[in-house]
Amino acid sequence: MMTFNQTIPGKARVPRWKRGLDISLVAIALPLLIPLGLVIAAIIRLVSNGPIFFKQERIGRGGQKFWCFKFRTMTTGADTVSHQGHLRDLIQSDTPMKKMDSDGDSRIIPFGVFIRALGLDELPQLINVVKGEMSIVGPRPCLPYEFELYLPWQRARCHALPGLTGLWQVSGKNKTTFSEMIRLDIEYANRCSLWLDLGIIFKTVPVLMSQASDTQKKGTLTPKAIEAEPELEPEAMFSAQATNQ
Repeated sequence: MMTFNQTIPGKARVPRWKRGLDISLVAIALPLLIPLGLVIAAIIRLVSNGPIFFKQERIGRGGQKFWCFKFRTMTTGADTVSHQGHLRDLIQSDTPMKKMDSDGDSRIIPFGVFIRALGLDELPQLINVVKGEMSIVGPRPCLPYEFELYLPWQRARCHALPGLTGLWQVSGKNKTTFSEMIRLDIEYANRCSLWLDLGIIFKTVPVLMSQASDTQKKGTLTPKAIEAEPELEPEAMFSAQATNQ
């Protein structure tokens, strides 16, 4: 059987400036992010039973599998079969990547949609950044069953470290097709530079604000909604008595 690494051509080294930028930004943001993370954790604990965090297997640079951390914003044990079918349709079609949350979903916990709309559920991925499995800027880390559907040329997006934000996220995101997303990710992998990363970072906040505003206008900032990437069966990182898929 072909392994993930065998499907990805040789990869260039991660530039030193990129690692330095990631660690510097994490260190600068920590005084703000720690209190914010505690507030989010408290909200999740108050409105929902189950772990605060969850980990989910993703595909990273060079096709390597790693555990991606997020705040839990769905009920535990949420079904993922519907998402797999939705994702397959998006890959095989040439239509914009409409999120499943546009139709609402009762599996979302109270305030979960607001947390997702602002990208706050992904804050724990800074752990992955510190570990070197992700970067602040890079392609979205895909799910294993998504990776299996990729054509050989599409797997070139895995030449770059996956990131919290990226060229696709600030270039239309859900208004683009799956193929357009892949091409933007490959373009980033080929053009990666300090100035490109800084430009994407500065564009990310306005994009998130616009995304939250659009979500509110659609009336989906309620306890019903689910993003295009559902949470798999949660695996508690910490117990309820300590500190949290």
